[in-house]
Amino acid sequence: MSSKKQYPLRVDPELWSAVEQWASDELRSVNGQMEFIIRDALRRAGRLPRDIGPSRTNGRRAHDDASAATDTRGTNNGGANTASR
Repeated sequence: MSSKKQYPLRVDPELWSAVEQWASDELRSVNGQMEFIIRDALRRAGRLPRDIGPSRTNGRRAHDDASAATDTRGTNNGGANTASR
């Protein structure tokens, strides 16, 4: 496993809260979300080095992927509410 660079980051509290919420919505840790944001910004700017490997599947924790696709009734519909359809 490759080691990761540790870097202390000072962030505006409101910005941090927004990233925390986004990470929660995407089933990621805040650290994973920050890495996702940075990787995406570098890719969009054409500055992501080719030798950087891909991130984990969607950057999400593997054990959360299956539970995110199952709603509370145990049906596999991605959590969408189909009662109104």
